Amino acid sequence: MDERMITVDGAQIAFLESDGDGRTVVFVHGNSSSARTWLPVLTGPFGRSFRCLAFDLPGHGQSAPAADHSAYSLPGYAAVLAGFTQACGAADAVIVGWSLGGHIALEAAPAMPDAAGYVIFGTPPVASAAQMADAFLPNPAMNIGFTADVTPEMARTFAESFANPGSALPLDEFTTDILRTDGAARAALFASVGEGRFTDELAIVTALGRPLAILQGEGEQLVNLDYLQRLSIPTLWRGRVQLIPGAGHTAHQEAASAFTELLGQFIADLS
Repeated sequence: MDERMITVDGAQIAFLESDGDGRTVVFVHGNSSSARTWLPVLTGPFGRSFRCLAFDLPGHGQSAPAADHSAYSLPGYAAVLAGFTQACGAADAVIVGWSLGGHIALEAAPAMPDAAGYVIFGTPPVASAAQMADAFLPNPAMNIGFTADVTPEMARTFAESFANPGSALPLDEFTTDILRTDGAARAALFASVGEGRFTDELAIVTALGRPLAILQGEGEQLVNLDYLQRLSIPTLWRGRVQLIPGAGHTAHQEAASAFTELLGQFIADLS
């Protein structure tokens, strides 16, 4: 496992690279998280088979805060993702996005025409901010993800919403990442979404032209499965949302083996 820094459009971006040399897979983390959330994937059999790249969004993890807070938005983060893939020679990678990372992947898709395919989870594609009330479950913990000043107690509550209820998943690293994140990243993201500064994601997935896998933990506390299952997506992998037993919002950690098994099958189908 290598820890590196790379310059993307003048910003210093920290990232992790696994030891594998197979097809490149780029991982995009969620709100107030970091690249280290992907360590169970990168350090396991999947990471030893594939070239996995996981980067810290600006203001998250080891990446520097954004000099301009307009970068804390879906278009801003999407530009970083597209620039990162180019800088790393990963234009034809499989893109995997968790939660906010999935929305970033969709926002960036038109700028990444050579990407081989997309995998998103904890991410309901929406056409407008008004649609979010249907796409997400009414969990008050979500509000913390858009709050600048977060206390340790608030961070713990937010982290608890990530896991399947009753899960034994340790939450300390999630809590640490939440507290370490630049608070302006949460507040500016909230403002940008409220202003409608993101692309119609349903239009993007309709015109995607690349396979799109949507995964969902069966114990998900934040995303409305019924909403996902009502969507009509022409390139939806296997024609349906793939459910992962025993997992909540963080399927990549709660059910890492099942999660990477699905990733491997998705990549095999691309061939």
